[in-house]
Amino acid sequence: MTARFSGGMPSLLRFITCGSVDDGKSTLLGRLLYDTGALPDDQLEALTRDSRHLHDDAPTALDFSLLTDGLDAERQQGITIDVAYRYFQTARRSFIVADCPGHEQYTRNMATGVSHAEAAVVLVDARKGLLPQTRRHTYLCALLGIRQIVLVVNKMDLVGHDEGVFMGIAQAYRELAQSLGFGDIQALPVVAPTGENVSHRSERMGWFRGPTLLDWLETAPSSSGQAGEFRMPVQWVNRIDSSTRGYAGTLCGGSVAAGDDVVVQPAMKRARVQRIVTADGDLARAWAGQAVTLVLDRELDISRGDVLADAAKPAPVSDQFAAHIVWMGDEALLPNRTYWLKVGTRTVNARVTAIKHKVDVDTGAQLAARRLELNDVGYGNIDLDHPIAFETYRDNRDLGGFILIDRQTHATVGCGMLDFALRRAGNLHWQHLDLDKDARSVTKGQRSRCLWFTGLSGAGKSTVANLVERRLHALGYHTYVLDGDNLRHGLNKDLGFTDEARVENVRRVAEVAHLMVDAGLIVLVCVISPFASERQFARELFDEDEFVEVFVDTPLDECERRDPKGLYRKARAGDIRNFTGIDSPYESPGHPEIHLLAGGRRAEQLAEDVVAYLIEGQGIG
Repeated sequence: MTARFSGGMPSLLRFITCGSVDDGKSTLLGRLLYDTGALPDDQLEALTRDSRHLHDDAPTALDFSLLTDGLDAERQQGITIDVAYRYFQTARRSFIVADCPGHEQYTRNMATGVSHAEAAVVLVDARKGLLPQTRRHTYLCALLGIRQIVLVVNKMDLVGHDEGVFMGIAQAYRELAQSLGFGDIQALPVVAPTGENVSHRSERMGWFRGPTLLDWLETAPSSSGQAGEFRMPVQWVNRIDSSTRGYAGTLCGGSVAAGDDVVVQPAMKRARVQRIVTADGDLARAWAGQAVTLVLDRELDISRGDVLADAAKPAPVSDQFAAHIVWMGDEALLPNRTYWLKVGTRTVNARVTAIKHKVDVDTGAQLAARRLELNDVGYGNIDLDHPIAFETYRDNRDLGGFILIDRQTHATVGCGMLDFALRRAGNLHWQHLDLDKDARSVTKGQRSRCLWFTGLSGAGKSTVANLVERRLHALGYHTYVLDGDNLRHGLNKDLGFTDEARVENVRRVAEVAHLMVDAGLIVLVCVISPFASERQFARELFDEDEFVEVFVDTPLDECERRDPKGLYRKARAGDIRNFTGIDSPYESPGHPEIHLLAGGRRAEQLAEDVVAYLIEGQGIG
């Protein structure tokens, strides 16, 4: 988001420095801070002391890279690992700069820096020319919406300030940039440690007639944020006084004035803006980048995550998208696994339903992929469990950019850019049915439930479930068993046993079980379902108390001893791969409704425990 300044204050430009390792990014940034007087006396003294300590052969030289490589590991290795943000100001403009790491394994850090920037300073070592990381970073800049790039050919002193070397690199980079959709690219020959063509012109490169880097930064156009229609994600509901409720947030597009008609999305409720409240008093009009509280002329059910938009030109609403994804998780992105997706101030459940391809960012080639690993960039379809108001990323970064969050660890594992809404999302509608789940259950004289049996292969899930069903059937209940092995002969016949296939296997079974519970049945599901994330997905399909997780807890050695299908023997022999408990993990339930310690008890006893829980504990009849 771009902040706006008024009243004679200089405008703000957010930019990044990027490039390959040892191209001199941190040194260049340190030099900019030094030349613009952004270093306080104590920091300058520390820089002088540290430089003398590290470079005793040049006691008067300043090592500017020490200013931004803040981590111990960065100083020891002489590289940038994390994104380092710095702030400085000239008479013409204020700057926030992100110093991005150059190593390929820190691509996710680089993507984080790019997502908030309006311009990029791409460094190239004059001795090496364009490197794979130069192409990778330029591709990420294009992908994440950077539209202004300046190429800095650094270390010109090490090539004798040769104009021919500079012109060759500049021409090669312009061809690369044009292939990625950039227009004209400004290129600068620079010596970062001495500041030549950084803040002052180089006498040794008199052949260069372009601006210095600081000149370019001071005059680069800043995204005003005022373009487009009025959009404001609601951050929280604000009680201005005992009788007035307002909706607080930061405008991420256009402007709004008192008296304007707005809609609350995605519900499309209409209202009129009565007041625009700020800490400094009411405003007649607010612009993109300003944080305000809007008071409306009527009471509406509005909460965090809703979007206030221009009533005449509301934002599109959808729940299915095509999107670019940059994967940041140590564990792979698996299609159909459920993640939290956060866009603006709204968080919803999301699944990547298909990965169309991943991108070789060094060459731009599209490669086939079934999953995305750490630092992969891919393109695919995303399905949400609720519709959201959105914009495409190229039109609005705030409503078109998103992050993906692991639901188990709460870690941010990916970021992405919405490309467009899938047309099929607009063609699908819920059909009203007169009869509901309660009506169907009443005619059967029971309350429908899903009993989800999970445990290792050979734990006894199917045996216990079969006994439970027989017992319930004898008592007059209407039941059905969805057995994992049986389903793989039909519904899931096309699935293998990779992690991706296991995720899809559980998703399909859960959806079928959900339909059967809706039909009023007591459904007994028997699948290993080794991952906690997928069991949580299944649970969330059902209403409260409808989902009963039954953990058949049989030790691995006991399951191997039983080995009723001979699968463990084959897995140990290497004839079966990705076998749960052997070379594929099983994540035990943390808090199942029923925990059956199955090692020393007969299946009949375990089944009676389940039936007693249902009849006495839940009152299913």
